Amino acid sequence: MGYDLHITRASHWTESESAPITLPEWMEYIKNDPEMRLEEVAVARVKGKPGVEYRSKGLAVWTAYSGRDPRGDMAWFDYRRGRIVVKNPDEAIRAKMKKIAAAFGANVVGDDGERY
Repeated sequence: MGYDLHITRASHWTESESAPITLPEWMEYIKNDPEMRLEEVAVARVKGKPGVEYRSKGLAVWTAYSGRDPRGDMAWFDYRRGRIVVKNPDEAIRAKMKKIAAAFGANVVGDDGERY
């Protein structure tokens, strides 16, 4: 399990569909941010086992992430129900999330409702 942070226009991430960032808005943002790339598929690999795929139309990766490792660690930004979600973000990813949130007139909110 992990802890998610959400980029949302709503006061709490659970209400994101009431004030959504739309999928077309998110796709346009990705297209115009040279540090972001639409992926739509993430694959988790464990030695000796087949990969597990996760698919999402709004799944993007932050290519300029300093902790990026093509064999593992990636900064994934996933569009879900009117918000963008990142699991277990470090300080650098939180800073990128704040920049993205500013572009949408949104906030970065944790699972427990705290604002970043």
